[in-house]
Amino acid sequence: MSLPKFIVGMIFALAIVVAWSWLGGASLGMTLLRVIICAVIIQAGYFVLVYAMIARSAPTPADRLREAERKLSSPDVTEGEKLGNARRSLH
Repeated sequence: MSLPKFIVGMIFALAIVVAWSWLGGASLGMTLLRVIICAVIIQAGYFVLVYAMIARSAPTPADRLREAERKLSSPDVTEGEKLGNARRSLH
């Protein structure tokens, strides 16, 4: 969901909360409290949604290339090489 769509949807939802509070006869303070609580819940939900979308996304070609470069420049030695060096040092 793009940010402009989110903002329009959030304003619409908050307008519904204001109308509901007004029709219910709530005071101005109670209406403001309800709007703030609703806005915080919507923002938290949007954050969780975006975080989940990022966490689930497949790695991009740039991510794969970066990972391959890290492996090439890594000083790690494979298990077979470690064992071979250990045997040579014993003899």
